[in-house]
Amino acid sequence: MKKRSLNSIILILAAGVSACGGGGGSDSSGGTITVPPVNVTPPPPPPPSPNSTCSLLNRQNFAGSVLNEWYLFPETLPTSLSPAAYTTVDDYIDALTATARGQGRDRYFTYITSIQEENAYFSSGATAGLGVRLAYQGARLFISEAYEGAPALAAGIDRGTEIVGVGTDSSNIRSVADIIAAQGSAGVSSALGPNTVGTSRVLRITDATGTRNVTVAKAEYDVRPLSTRYGVKIIDNGGGQRVGYINMRTFISTANDQLRTAFSDFRAQGITNFVIDFRYNGGGLVSTAELMGDLLGGNRTNNDIFAVTRFRASKSSQNQTRRFSPQSQSVSPVKIAFISTRATASASELVAAGLAPYLGTNAALIGSNSYGKPVGQIAVDLTACDDRIRVVAFAMENAAGQADYYSGLAGTLRTTCAAADDITRPLGDPQEASLRAALDFVAGRSCTPIALAQSAQSTASRNELRALPAPRDASTAQREIPGLF
Repeated sequence: MKKRSLNSIILILAAGVSACGGGGGSDSSGGTITVPPVNVTPPPPPPPSPNSTCSLLNRQNFAGSVLNEWYLFPETLPTSLSPAAYTTVDDYIDALTATARGQGRDRYFTYITSIQEENAYFSSGATAGLGVRLAYQGARLFISEAYEGAPALAAGIDRGTEIVGVGTDSSNIRSVADIIAAQGSAGVSSALGPNTVGTSRVLRITDATGTRNVTVAKAEYDVRPLSTRYGVKIIDNGGGQRVGYINMRTFISTANDQLRTAFSDFRAQGITNFVIDFRYNGGGLVSTAELMGDLLGGNRTNNDIFAVTRFRASKSSQNQTRRFSPQSQSVSPVKIAFISTRATASASELVAAGLAPYLGTNAALIGSNSYGKPVGQIAVDLTACDDRIRVVAFAMENAAGQADYYSGLAGTLRTTCAAADDITRPLGDPQEASLRAALDFVAGRSCTPIALAQSAQSTASRNELRALPAPRDASTAQREIPGLF
């Protein structure tokens, strides 16, 4: 198998998707940082392999060869593991990475995906489904966000709506409570059906106007990284203070021009305090994460480190240091509040961690602790089979050498403020609990730290809204935006 240089391989920061069943399954998050892919020749399989390039055995061997060459934790890989006992490439990868997963260092971050599907998402946000982010609390299911241009919002379903029943038609609607009692949160994913265009479901919903049945057919749409409704705002925080607000859903290339325009306006208006809302952001392209760091780094120099990428010892020649590169639109923050939940992961954590050493106590994590993913993947393509193998291959650290935030950023940022994700109010509403806490921090008011609040309110933590886990065959969009359906 030919050697692959870093310049020809996709680099990603992505939290993987964990399918789960039973009551109260684990949450999942996504996110990537990416450079252009390489077309590689698959390794010759050992006999008695079929001749087809895309036979199961060839594809499994290809995945195994990528892990053997690049996996960040090579000491955890089995010395010998035959793929013969596994019926899919996914299952074989799961077996190869089982030890690192058990140690909490690879929480389904290594997987196989589709080249075409992923390229479509990262270039335009293209995906298919209802166009909502779903979160559950006990046996209740809520819409935490609805996306413009998607079927659900067009049908009048938006943040704060509760889904109380699901059916293929009005005669067979099952209550969400019954589904969760019988099958756990995974049963809801199954009831909603595949994300194929034309799949139709009848949803029994409750919102401010009452309870009703709504029929929604899944369709193709583009996830807009910054909402046209609340993605960019300037908020009057009282006392003459104005705060720049960005609600960043995902790091894809269509965000770049939007971010430049937003920060150009902030700069022109002299805004120096910011709230960056990453609460549902599972990550995205490294180029966009770096651009966002640059746009928030107007008071940084070209010598200041944004992030260091470190590979395993045998690949140390690939280590990289990325320094700030201030842009003509860059602002010079005095304070930044990063709104976070357990769905905040990967590239969004990278932005906050990269700025933290320079802002000290003037940077804060608001809401709840983040997901915790200081490692990233490379992705290697087997083009003939539309296979993209994503493998954890590097760790990220900031200028202060902080790289082990596997338990979330609450232990990395020096200031944290606990707050609820209040879905009874729209995103971008200054009275929404997390945004209100962020604005209070910017104004200099005190708060309860996240760690203290979580330890003192264990019951509340158990009852918090959690992203509905994605199905096993999750789309790229579902990996990047936790709870997307």
